[in-house]
Amino acid sequence: MNSNPATPMNPHAPSSSFGGAGSPDSNAPRRNSKRPKYSRFTQQELPACKPILTPKWVISAFMLVTIVFIPIGVASLLASRDVVEIIDRYDNACLQGTKSQKVQSIQDPTRNKTCVRRLTVTKRMKQPIYVYYQLDNYYQNHRRYVKSRSDQQLRNRGDENETSTCKPEHEANGMSIVPCGLVAWSLFNDTYSLSTGNNRTLTINKRDISWKSDRDEKFGSDVFPKNFQNGSLIGGGSLNESIPLNEQEDLIVWMRTAALPTFRKLYGKIEQDIEAGETINVVLENRYNTYSFSGKKKLVLSTSSWLGGKNNFIGIAYLAVGGLCFLLATTFTVIYFVKPRHLGDPSYLSWNRNPGGH
Repeated sequence: MNSNPATPMNPHAPSSSFGGAGSPDSNAPRRNSKRPKYSRFTQQELPACKPILTPKWVISAFMLVTIVFIPIGVASLLASRDVVEIIDRYDNACLQGTKSQKVQSIQDPTRNKTCVRRLTVTKRMKQPIYVYYQLDNYYQNHRRYVKSRSDQQLRNRGDENETSTCKPEHEANGMSIVPCGLVAWSLFNDTYSLSTGNNRTLTINKRDISWKSDRDEKFGSDVFPKNFQNGSLIGGGSLNESIPLNEQEDLIVWMRTAALPTFRKLYGKIEQDIEAGETINVVLENRYNTYSFSGKKKLVLSTSSWLGGKNNFIGIAYLAVGGLCFLLATTFTVIYFVKPRHLGDPSYLSWNRNPGGH
């Protein structure tokens, strides 16, 4: 005999099974479940492209990359080859002696810092010709150096006393420094004057050498230098206190710190052509101290192309990738014809079945 006979179901009694997530009965109490609410997205039922990588598709993809990348690489190398670039390192040529003697000489304000260099143009240089200064072994990316500035002070006249982030160059003689910080304090101050061998002056245009966004957004038109380079230790160049910061483009260029220890910064532009075979006379003031940390200073004259300055890396990288893809495409083609592999029936793939797997 059944010890637990079935009893008639009471239609008013609560159900023993609770409505779960996605249950059509909205009045049923929800059970404690971690199952997400049903959607085609969570159940991965949205339409999707699931290609079958057959040998023909793989070989075609590699050949497509080859056809696209190799012409781009060749064009990039040709553009880089057309760029004319003259690089002259002058720090050792303008100052002789041991390291200690060079440091003592560069820090002596009474010593004449004028130096004359002669450069020969081997290929015609079309305007605009960009004049850069290049510094080697100069770590502008040092954390303490990068943080030693006040962007609020540079932008707003009323924040000239916001110098808490500028230490140790935050004040001098009891007054705030504008612009404050190590970055501004170490402003590059070598100067260059150029002319050709036939006494033609090559005027260097220093307008619009900085980013327009920096001039408009980061440096205020009503912020003027104040108490700058008035401390006991002079770091670099000085600033004209009658010119607002957004017009002092040498400072704006310098304040955009470099990520690597070897970098170039734009000094100006020459808007004249220089013919091949001409000699450029450079009269420079060798003031900036890189001798204390064994740094190097170079003057760079360069034209440009549609790709920018002289840079062979982009072209080589495109050619390398294109060549590698061509090699892989050739290898797979040989394998496909010499030792082909029988492909399986794609209709057995789970995503290609009818709902329910039937």
